[in-house]
Amino acid sequence: MEFLRFLSEHRTPVLDNIMQLVTYFGQEIIIIALICALYWCADKRFAYLLGFTYFTAGLCVQTLKITFRIPRPWILDPGFSAVESAVPAATGYSFPSGHTQGATALYFPLALKAKKIWLKSLSVFLFLAVGFSRMYLGCHTPKDVLASMALSIIVSLVICRSQSFLLDGTRHLKQIAAILAAISLAVAAYALALKNAGVIEARYALDCCRAAGAGLGFAAGWYLERTKLNFDTRAERPFHQILKLLTGLALTFAIKTGFPLVFGNSVLAKMAEYFILVLWVLAIYPYLFTRIANRKTDE
Repeated sequence: MEFLRFLSEHRTPVLDNIMQLVTYFGQEIIIIALICALYWCADKRFAYLLGFTYFTAGLCVQTLKITFRIPRPWILDPGFSAVESAVPAATGYSFPSGHTQGATALYFPLALKAKKIWLKSLSVFLFLAVGFSRMYLGCHTPKDVLASMALSIIVSLVICRSQSFLLDGTRHLKQIAAILAAISLAVAAYALALKNAGVIEARYALDCCRAAGAGLGFAAGWYLERTKLNFDTRAERPFHQILKLLTGLALTFAIKTGFPLVFGNSVLAKMAEYFILVLWVLAIYPYLFTRIANRKTDE
C-alpha cells in the first residue's frame, strides 16, 4: 500500500487520463479485437496460441481470485482512494490483476514471436505499462500485478514450448479439447460451490464463470474448426479482408451487447454468453464467411 500511496501523491489530471488510456490495452475489448483480426485475417495458428495462453491464464487468475479473496486497495485501506474513472472496471477481487493477465498473455507471446527489436520492445513495454497503470490508478497492489504477470509469462512459455503438440498435430485434438473443457467446468463448479456456501457473493463468482464459459467456448470452437472447418484466412482482395474483419467485429460486439438484454446478467447467463461469444469467433463466423466465399467462387 505504501507504493500506491506514493503514486497517488503524484497524480495529476493529465496523468490520470494517460494511465486510463494505457490500462485499456489490457481491456477485454481490445484483446478480443486483436485476436479476431489475427484469427480471421492474418495468422490463425498464432491466434490459437494466443487463445490457449489467454484463456488458460485467465482461468488460473480467476481461480486464484476467489481462493485468496483479497479485497481491492480502497477496501483494505478506507483512507486510500483510487482514480474514480478506473473503479467501475475493477470488478472482482484484487489478487491477481486481471488486466495485467490479459495484457501479458497477449503482448508477451507477441514479444516472443516478433523478429524486429522495436516490435519486441513495444510488446514488452505494453504489458509492463498496463501493469503499472493498474497500480497508478489504485486498482491493484504491486503483489497483484507481479503475481499476475509472472503467472501469465509462465503459462505463455509453457504454451509456446508445447505449440507443436497443441497446434500442429491432429491425433490428440479430442483429448486436448476435453481437458480444457473439464478444467473450465471445474473452475465454474468451484466458483458456484463457494457462492452457494455463502463464501463469496454472486458478483465474484460471475467473473470466474465468465472465464469458464470462454474456456468452454474455446475448447469447442477450436475442436470444431480443426476437425470440421479448417478455414483459410486469405481473401481475394484487401477490401474483402477489411470487410470481413469489420463485419465480424460488429456482429461480435452485437452479440456481447445483446445477449445480456435478452438473458440477463446472472452467473449462468454470463457463462453462456461467453461460451457463445468465443464459439462464434472461432467456428460460427468462420463457417459463415467460408460459405459465402465458396458460393462466390462457384458462381
